[in-house]
Amino acid sequence: MTLRSIILGAALALAALAPAAARDPAAPYRWTNVTVGGGGFAPGIVFSPVERGLAYLRTDMGGAYRWEDRAGVWVPLMDGFAQGSFFGVESIAPDPVDANRVYAAVGMSARDPAAIMRSDDRGAHWTIVPVPFRMGGNEPGRGLGERLAVDPHHPRRLLFGSRHDGLWRSEDTGAHWRRDTTFPYAGAGPAAPRTTHAGIAFVLFDPKSPRIFAGIADAGEAGLLQSNDDGAHWTRLTGGPDGLVPVKAALDGAGRLYVTWADGIGPSGVTRGAIWVLERSGTFHDVSPDRAAAAPPGGYIGIAADPARDGVAYASTFNRWKPGDTLWRTTDGGRHWTDLGPLSHRDTRATPFLNWGRPEPALGHWMAGLALDPFDPRRLAYTTGDTVYVTNDAPKAALLWTPWTKGVEQTAIITLTSPTAGASLVSGFGDLGGFVHRDFGHSPPGMFLSPRNTNTNTLDYAGRAGLVLVRSGNVHDGQEIEAGLGWSDDGGANWHPLRTPWWNDGHSLEAQGKAPITVSADGQGFFVAAERPLLTRDRGKSWTEIAGLPGNLRIVTDKVDGRLAWAVDPDTRRIFASVDGGEHFAPMATRGLCADLSVARPRNRESQPALVASPFAPGDLFLLCGTELYRSRDGGPTFQRLAPDLDIALFGLGLGSSPANPALYAVARRAGETGIWRSPDGGAHWGRIDDPGHRWGGRFRVISGDPRRRGRVYVGTDGRGILYGDPSR
Repeated sequence: MTLRSIILGAALALAALAPAAARDPAAPYRWTNVTVGGGGFAPGIVFSPVERGLAYLRTDMGGAYRWEDRAGVWVPLMDGFAQGSFFGVESIAPDPVDANRVYAAVGMSARDPAAIMRSDDRGAHWTIVPVPFRMGGNEPGRGLGERLAVDPHHPRRLLFGSRHDGLWRSEDTGAHWRRDTTFPYAGAGPAAPRTTHAGIAFVLFDPKSPRIFAGIADAGEAGLLQSNDDGAHWTRLTGGPDGLVPVKAALDGAGRLYVTWADGIGPSGVTRGAIWVLERSGTFHDVSPDRAAAAPPGGYIGIAADPARDGVAYASTFNRWKPGDTLWRTTDGGRHWTDLGPLSHRDTRATPFLNWGRPEPALGHWMAGLALDPFDPRRLAYTTGDTVYVTNDAPKAALLWTPWTKGVEQTAIITLTSPTAGASLVSGFGDLGGFVHRDFGHSPPGMFLSPRNTNTNTLDYAGRAGLVLVRSGNVHDGQEIEAGLGWSDDGGANWHPLRTPWWNDGHSLEAQGKAPITVSADGQGFFVAAERPLLTRDRGKSWTEIAGLPGNLRIVTDKVDGRLAWAVDPDTRRIFASVDGGEHFAPMATRGLCADLSVARPRNRESQPALVASPFAPGDLFLLCGTELYRSRDGGPTFQRLAPDLDIALFGLGLGSSPANPALYAVARRAGETGIWRSPDGGAHWGRIDDPGHRWGGRFRVISGDPRRRGRVYVGTDGRGILYGDPSR
């Protein structure tokens, strides 16, 4: 039986089931986040000192947010930026006089563009000022701060403590910047590749006096500096803990300065720490909560003090993995501390994934951000590596914490798929594994478990049995190796580990999450693209080594005809095909395809497939060759290029004008500008569907249409979670 005859027979059988074609011209889109709630590292949170209920949250790759107290929601402030580097927020500073004004220092890393921005309408619009010093919003040390500070006595004056180039000053609300030569430390200069400096960890103005404080966190230069004359002169304070660097500071209502110290800048690798207090009398002394020789390893980072009361402050530990991080409270200036960990409980019903399968989640890790509401001393918030918590019980003997994440989607999406049955969306996340999304307005009941993977790298569904799902993933180094593969036959409600004969040798691609898994159209066959390409038809009880196929090639199964499968070999620049359900493959001759198939090589284990089969018609293939998109309607012998004016980075399929013409969605570049594009008719016509308010820094990782809902598109970002779009008319 030939490939063409199989495809023709399946196409005739499918035609009777095809829905009627409908005209669906490209239209402007409305965009909404798929709700998960938090999910990533938010290094800092700052309350406005001049307006009740106003706060700002900064994240390391998802931009900044503003808290709307009346609406009870966080509002993303940077979605309109096309520059991805601006989504790494190094520091944020609400103006201490004008509640409408806020500043942000942005820049993902030393190799990326950096700017300090000002908004006069609470982040709705920004004035961007490029700066000559580099940031590290997603580098080690991003939990330090705040580096950016506004002088409460002269609010046009700003100071910024840079990582590499000392202290910088602006006298005109951030419009122009110059190095502050009065500051005694000029910085360590450019860092070596793939490293960074901490530089000046924080700058803090005293609102009740001309005092300014700054902490230098570079080893060899570490120390606390003070100016008593608005920065005209600086003095290094004597004392402080040996071998530690200052990381954060806060002032209480009596002018007492609390400083947290650690032996590293984090967010990992910290083993020792301390808290010191500078009294108004000038005494500088150790007030660490646990100074015992047997204190658990770890440091301190978060510090928050009540600006209206004497002696009230809160602190968080840092990298105290055993027995886990905690929070401390003092009401007498650090003479005595109460461990709030045993007194705390967390209600995560709004964001249940935080439980990680346990009855109650831990207090948190990477607890860098800690803030006390200056207008309500009952409200205390802290950030973690995967969420933000808030309590209204800060002074009480027992504290109830809830996720403070409504509106915050701070996650990296590796992959996603929209099956032909069951939930409309199944996702693969970095760090959180992944989810089945049945209600886009509420957080899913939990992430994938059994196996529990840190990252989900690939997902697939059976085209004619859409409840059958398969996934591949990996875990962090040092964790017990679980199966890297999993399957579900109930749409992801329950998962089962899938183990190949070599999964547990500690080095197999399956265990490392590098072996993609796919499923046949009927849901019976699972294909694993490892060193030995494998097929199972009995859910892993037995395995067959696939004949004729080189190792490590991702197998793409037809979504309609279970006999058809393909794989792209970038080494030999050929496409392999199977017509017997994937048991045997052979290279096939093709016409009309790009000259060099090697550019279809996946970059890493998280790369989206270059070859995609349509769920609407057998043998309907789409192949991304570099940035060129090709289509084959006959299962591979002939290809035709689509959208020659677009340089396409990512693409996906959805319900289109007819089964023969699926909708295509693409992240693509034209005339030097990246956008999201849609073709409702199989690639014949294209229109752009994002807009100036929805750019998300161009930080896209995956895109797909919905095979059951015309016009629906899902976009997975690197920092802003999953967005779904629908035509606005």
